[in-house]
Amino acid sequence: MKIICSQGQLKNSLSLVSRVVPSRPTHPILGNVLIVADKRKNEVTVTGFDLTVGIRSSFPAGVEEGGVITLPAKLLNEVVSRLPEEEIVITYEEKEEEENPVVGIHCLSGRFQLRGMKGDEYPDLPVVEGNGFSLPGEVLKEGLKGCLFAASSDETKQILTGVHMKGEGDTIEFAATDGHRLAVVREKLVEEEGEGEEEGIYGGEKSLEFDITIPARLLRELERILSGIKEEERVELYVAETEVVFRLKEVLLTGRKLEGLYPEYNRLIPHSFEKTMVVERRRIIDSLERLEVFSDQKNSLVRFKLNPPKRELTVIMEAGEIGGGKESMTAEISGEEFEIGFNIKYLLEGLKAFSSHEVKFHFNGPVQPVVVTPLDGRSMIYLIMPVQI
Repeated sequence: MKIICSQGQLKNSLSLVSRVVPSRPTHPILGNVLIVADKRKNEVTVTGFDLTVGIRSSFPAGVEEGGVITLPAKLLNEVVSRLPEEEIVITYEEKEEEENPVVGIHCLSGRFQLRGMKGDEYPDLPVVEGNGFSLPGEVLKEGLKGCLFAASSDETKQILTGVHMKGEGDTIEFAATDGHRLAVVREKLVEEEGEGEEEGIYGGEKSLEFDITIPARLLRELERILSGIKEEERVELYVAETEVVFRLKEVLLTGRKLEGLYPEYNRLIPHSFEKTMVVERRRIIDSLERLEVFSDQKNSLVRFKLNPPKRELTVIMEAGEIGGGKESMTAEISGEEFEIGFNIKYLLEGLKAFSSHEVKFHFNGPVQPVVVTPLDGRSMIYLIMPVQI
C-alpha cells in the first residue's frame, strides 16, 4: 500500500473516527482504525468502530498502491496531528507471514514507523437496507441542540438514554427526558424550490414515516459532525430493524437503535396554566450563571420569587455557610405572587437550548410541572419539574 495525502485531511478524518474507538477494547483490533486505500477511486477511507457506534470518513488521495491495514487509533492520531501541514506518504509492504506489519509515515521533516495489524479481522460496519430519507442538516442540528441535553445518563433506564425521533408527514419531532425534565422540538420540513412532484423531498418519499429511539452517544457524534454543516446541506437517514445510519457527504455514522417503547411524553405536558411569565432569556441565563457559583452537590436549589404588581422576578440562591446571592429583573407576570424552586443546572441547560430573545414560563403551582416555550423561532417545549422549597 502506498498513499500520498495531505496532513490536514488525514488529521480531520482520524480525529473524527477516533472518538468512537474504545480506550479499553474487548479485542485488540478494536483499538485500531481501519485504513482502506482504493486505487481505482483514488480515495482513502478511515473507520472506527466499537461494535455499537461506527464512523467512516473518506477523502481523496493519491493511491499508488491499494491496500488495507489497521493502526493504533490513539498513537496514529497523535503522530499525524503533530506533523507539519504538508504532504505525507504512508506505505507498507504486505507479507503473508507477517501478522503485525510495520507501516511507514513519511514527510519532509522525518520518518515514523507504527506497528499495525492486518485488516482481515476488523468488523464490518452494518449494512442498512431499510427506508431512506433525505433531511436538511440544519433541521437535524437544531433538533438535537434543543433536546439532546435532556437525555438520561442512567444506564438502568436504557430507553431514556436516547432521543426519540418521529417523522410523520412533513414534520420531525425530537424528544428526550430523564424523568426530571422533558425537551420536545418539532421541525417542519419545507419543500425545496424546483424539486419535482414525482421526486418528492424526502429521498423519493412524499412523507416521512419513522419512529425510532437513538442512543444519545451516537447523536452527540452526529451533532459534532453537523457543527460545520452549511445551511443547504442534507443528510441521508436510513432506518433498519435494529440499526440506523446517517450519511453526510464523505462521512457515514452508524449505530444500534434502542429497543423498547419510549414513554408517551405528550401526555405529560399540561395544556392549561394559572400563571405565566415572560422574561428576557439572556438576562435570566446571566443571572443564573452568576448565582451558580454557590451551588454544589448538596445544594442546587434556586428560587424564583414572582411579583406581578412590580413586574419583577427575583432569583435567589442560598448556600448556608458558603453564602448566597439574589438578583432581580423585569418580567411580564400574570397571576398571583408566588415562589417556586428549581434545580439550577436543569434550568440553565434548558434555557441555553433556546434561541429566542424571550421565553415564556407557564406555571400551575409550586410543585406542578413548569413548561417553558420560546416567543419566537422554532417550536420547542421544555418541561421541568420544580424542587420543593
